[in-house]
Amino acid sequence: MTFLDQLRTAERQNGSLLCVGLDPEPSKFPEQYRGDASKIYDFCAAIVDATADLVIAFKPQIAYFAAHRAEDQLEKLMAHMRSAAPKVPIILDAKRGDIGSTATQYAIEAFERYGADAVTLSPFMGFDSVAPYLQYHGKGAFLLCRTSNPGGDDLQPQRLLDVPGQPRMYEHIAALAQGPWNLNGQLGLVVGATYPAEIERVRALAPTLPLLIPGVGAQGGDAVATVKAGWRGAGGETTAPIVVNSSRSILYASSGADFAQAAQREARKTRDQLQAAKP
Repeated sequence: MTFLDQLRTAERQNGSLLCVGLDPEPSKFPEQYRGDASKIYDFCAAIVDATADLVIAFKPQIAYFAAHRAEDQLEKLMAHMRSAAPKVPIILDAKRGDIGSTATQYAIEAFERYGADAVTLSPFMGFDSVAPYLQYHGKGAFLLCRTSNPGGDDLQPQRLLDVPGQPRMYEHIAALAQGPWNLNGQLGLVVGATYPAEIERVRALAPTLPLLIPGVGAQGGDAVATVKAGWRGAGGETTAPIVVNSSRSILYASSGADFAQAAQREARKTRDQLQAAKP
């Protein structure tokens, strides 16, 4: 199965557009694990087990593991996700953006060491920073396009030339990803939920690509507006998938012993909101 096939299968199987982001911060763990980085795997595995039938994808953020020297726990977690939720794809959120032989090594890390189904990338060094990942046929790569952070305004909505009618940077990235860069149909785009009008613009420029949309939940993105702007379907089938990520509001829904059950309730609530918003 290609990554796109995996997304569509998980969407149908779990009736979901929700991606749970796995951003483990030991200082925010429930009381029994609080402050203990050796419990990163235990915490994340409990979240995975509680939400596996509610999601379209999981998205571990590599920095939260590397900062605590927990790469071995990430490897163990990746294996657990493949076993516990074999039909749910895993997006490794790494935002790599180097070129040449270094990009090749990062691709080995994502797809061979960790066994991810897709990875997030920064495209700002050009196509040669993306190409090594496309050698892994069937794997996915999401390019940063219009991100949810305020600093994204510094670059992404700026026009390429100071001439009316020229595309904005994020529009140019979307057009490249839909067109000449998408050699094997592997690319998707990252667009923040805090910009629904720009999600709609990206969807117009990239009508078939999967969109990874962070920012729903703690970051304040509107779930209903996000789905209406980005998801497309016809005849009951998805034609342009979206993967709507929520992290903190699910992971830290409770600081007590019931943290996994609370995460499950929050995930179900968000999943149902997203499903109800489909046009």
